[in-house]
Amino acid sequence: MTRPVALVTGARQGLGRGIALGLAKAGFDVAGLDLVVDKKAEAVVRELEALGAKAWFGPMDLADLGCHAGAIDAAEAALGPVDALVNNAGIASRPLTDILEIGAAAFDMNLGVNLRGTFFFTQELAKRMVSRKVDSYRSITFITSIAASHVSTDRSPYCVSKAGLSMVAKLYADRLGTHGIAVHEIRPGFIRTEMTGSAPADKIDAYIDSGAVAQRRWGEPHDIGTVTASLASGALPYVTGQPIYVDGGFHIPTA
Repeated sequence: MTRPVALVTGARQGLGRGIALGLAKAGFDVAGLDLVVDKKAEAVVRELEALGAKAWFGPMDLADLGCHAGAIDAAEAALGPVDALVNNAGIASRPLTDILEIGAAAFDMNLGVNLRGTFFFTQELAKRMVSRKVDSYRSITFITSIAASHVSTDRSPYCVSKAGLSMVAKLYADRLGTHGIAVHEIRPGFIRTEMTGSAPADKIDAYIDSGAVAQRRWGEPHDIGTVTASLASGALPYVTGQPIYVDGGFHIPTA
């Protein structure tokens, strides 16, 4: 049987790697894109192949709209048409800066990658999906964040980008539904990755232990990978355009 093809942005480490591995375990061949193809990326390819998947990795700067089409062309030349896109690539707000002090350059850089870049990359891939008439389940998944709905005033560009990306997911869900393409949004909570490793871990540990996270633990990349793979496989076929929290219960309102 022909395996479906998944394309994951930001796949060389962290959440992207966890997502790619989850998709391979679920029976997908996986194309990864990231800023560079280095030893980390090559190691991910080997891990994917060890799981029985065909794997390919290529370079792409998500903020550079001019390279989107070429990156997708290369991925599809290697593995075939994409059945599942996972928009995972993104950057954090570093250094942490109060909203009263944040500058335009930092704001524009974050939104240029997280929101603008992802919007137009999805547009390019979605047009290709629409042009292909197939009966198999196809999907686009946006990895946003609890920051899409929870305020952090020293991460304002990140919060704005993720809240905006949540709306982008709804817009594409509405536009693509008639073509049989589902659009999902996953909102990770506190996930232990290279990106969160640059945040004050002791403070987050104490916050989790206080009961703010019902399950009282950090999430791991495979937690996001498992949910992403389930969605991409069509396990929830009548679901589109809504946020799915993978946060150990952080989003639950408490008195």
